[in-house]
Amino acid sequence: MAKRPQLTGRAAILAVVVCAIAMSLAYPVREYVANRRNIAELEEQKARVEAERQALAEESRRISDPNWAKRTAKERLHYCGPGEKCYVVTRPDARPQKVAAQEQADLPPWYQTLWESIEAADTGKGQKAPTGEKTIRDHQSGK
Repeated sequence: MAKRPQLTGRAAILAVVVCAIAMSLAYPVREYVANRRNIAELEEQKARVEAERQALAEESRRISDPNWAKRTAKERLHYCGPGEKCYVVTRPDARPQKVAAQEQADLPPWYQTLWESIEAADTGKGQKAPTGEKTIRDHQSGK
């Protein structure tokens, strides 16, 4: 008995036909998947735009309320209508701004500090510069 070859002519033709079908279907399937992905992205974008539209419609409805402008002026701008008594409550622990400005005025200007450090370096009487955030704050506060 003669051995039959592993790959017959019919099997080769069948393999070629299957490959041809697979190759001819690859591009349409890839396009189908890409189009489905594009549709999903567009649906997400549509949902976001719809949510934004609803938010803007709600804001438009609020703004069209005649009392909205008065209420907003009172809340944000501390507006006081004619004949009303309005009070401004401040925090008791708030420092006046004058004190903060005075503290800033106590420090010499940066160029004076620079010039003094250059002169100290030239004469050899300079000190090692403070490093780190804590030592800089201590130096600035006079410690």
